[in-house]
Amino acid sequence: SLGTIPAKPIYSVLKRAFDIVASMLALIILAIPMIIIALAIKISSPGPVLYRQERLGLNGKKFNILKFRSMRTDAEKGGARWSDGDNDERITPIGHVLRKFRLDEIQQFFCILNGSMTLVGPRPERECFYHEFEKHVHGFIERLKVKPGLTGLAQVSGGYDLSPQEKVVYDIEYIKKRSLFLDIKIMFETVGVVFSHDGAK
Repeated sequence: SLGTIPAKPIYSVLKRAFDIVASMLALIILAIPMIIIALAIKISSPGPVLYRQERLGLNGKKFNILKFRSMRTDAEKGGARWSDGDNDERITPIGHVLRKFRLDEIQQFFCILNGSMTLVGPRPERECFYHEFEKHVHGFIERLKVKPGLTGLAQVSGGYDLSPQEKVVYDIEYIKKRSLFLDIKIMFETVGVVFSHDGAK
């Protein structure tokens, strides 16, 4: 168990300020690409452009995550299901392109701007997965001790197809070592991952 983690007030203030500036700039720069993506989704498959889903944030607080829809609208008709990555038959043709370049995630800059998320931190998960994973992966719930992120150490170290057991190791390491230097390093590595498509699941 991590126990009580250090507050790091100066780091927290600087991190939030950077989140606000970076997310505002990103939303301005990505405004036209987001319109194009929205049109492509609308034309290519029936259903809404955006996908909203409840996730757990800091200290287990619930919030709605935003994504461009990359799966069929009936993707979870049988209940919540962990993604099978690129091999997931529920992904639409446009969805494969969006996921390859992580473009399905860019709506989350709105979540960063409103403070539900941060640029760098453990990826947010659904409440049902937290309950299930905690039964088999000791310490998975410790990820809720920091704000969830758009990208994280787990994503640049092993990709989005990591198992929960592997993911939690990287996430706990990030929580223990978190700093502005580590955040900047992860952001630069994320750019490399996006353009190399390594682990883009």
